[in-house]
Amino acid sequence: MTSANSLSGPLDDPAADAGHADPPARKGFFTDTSVCIGCKACEVACKEWNGVPSDGLNLLGMSYDNTGMLGADSWRHVAFIEQPVEPPVASTALEFLGMPQARLPGAGQDGRPDMRWLMASDVCKHCTHAACLDVCPTGSLFRTEFGTVVVQQDICNGCGYCVSACPYGVIDRRENDGRAWKCTLCYDRLKGDLEPACAKACPTDSIQFGDLNELRERAALRLDQLQGAGVTEARLYGHDPDDGVGGDGAFFLLLDEPEVYGLPPDPVVTTRDLPAMWRRAGLAGLGMVAATAAAFAAGGRG
Repeated sequence: MTSANSLSGPLDDPAADAGHADPPARKGFFTDTSVCIGCKACEVACKEWNGVPSDGLNLLGMSYDNTGMLGADSWRHVAFIEQPVEPPVASTALEFLGMPQARLPGAGQDGRPDMRWLMASDVCKHCTHAACLDVCPTGSLFRTEFGTVVVQQDICNGCGYCVSACPYGVIDRRENDGRAWKCTLCYDRLKGDLEPACAKACPTDSIQFGDLNELRERAALRLDQLQGAGVTEARLYGHDPDDGVGGDGAFFLLLDEPEVYGLPPDPVVTTRDLPAMWRRAGLAGLGMVAATAAAFAAGGRG
């Protein structure tokens, strides 16, 4: 299946833009990091359902994280970010909202600072404007009828263009394989009207699956609830259809700046300027042809 999707700009339905006739409502993920407990059930469920190879059990030496980042063998990655909290977060507000508590024993005593863990399950964003799809020379990447982006490994030639095109650093080539791999948003399960494996396994509903417009409404209400309870640092990430990628099919509620979670603060689809670049290249080429012709003409007259 080939794609004719737009490179940038407002886009209501990426599936229809890609040529799907009468597609269903766009599907996606809303990940509420405020209720993530870091259990990694999503990572395990993803690997089990999709047959993703193990990436080892060695800790990184910095936290309880043992995967480090998204990659060909990690389609879900649960980040553990330990932070000192000054002044201490009001535990009453956090407990009321169901947010996880991660205080060290004796925190705040003997000069030891209060601590908190920011936990977040990261995943492919299934961008509205997906640069990985735009640069794929074989059609291996395609837009599904659900608005998600999937790699077909049987026709992937391992060129790696998609790896460098992704503004989030999500997609990766597998070692000793060479082909690109990433989250499919469980495309096979969606076709069977089933919830993706990671969302199904999440015990706290930190990962929520559904119609993208409904998820955006739900996220806005959750943000209002948190900020109203005094969690002023809460913010949404990837939810805005007017951002540099046209909004993400998988977006997040964060409790700090995106950079803290290893996310780019203002991602832009890397193929946005391709039409203008080709126009300039064409004009430059025409200019060179005209200059060469003029030089030959002047030489002939001489």
